[in-house]
Amino acid sequence: MQMEIPSREELGKILKNSKRIAVVGLSDNPAKTSYMVSKAMQDAGYEIIPVNPNADEILGVKAVKSLKDIEGHVDIVNVFRRSEHLLDVAKEFLEIDADVFWAQLGLANEEAYQLLKEKGYTVVMDRCIKVEHALTK
Repeated sequence: MQMEIPSREELGKILKNSKRIAVVGLSDNPAKTSYMVSKAMQDAGYEIIPVNPNADEILGVKAVKSLKDIEGHVDIVNVFRRSEHLLDVAKEFLEIDADVFWAQLGLANEEAYQLLKEKGYTVVMDRCIKVEHALTK
């Protein structure tokens, strides 16, 4: 199965209709890409839920250890973990029934993609959510 990424128009609709983004691998270091991207999305009005077992609070929000620790519905799970970890994150994603699995720029995993697509989920890989948000406003 070839990975098919939603069109820019579809990504725009996803971002327009989403409010809560759980960020797996969000660093508490302001110099890291995950922090900068998440801060920009938070500033754009999205609720950011930091998922990092090694942090207590990031961007002024209490961090959770795993996706399963999040209360309430999650629209997008945005992943900043190396490609080899995407399958594990995808399996945890299935346990919380979020809407969209989004792996950041440079990240892709065929096995994770196939698992999620077979179950009918929207999957975005190798795209920066901040860039797509800026391009689809």
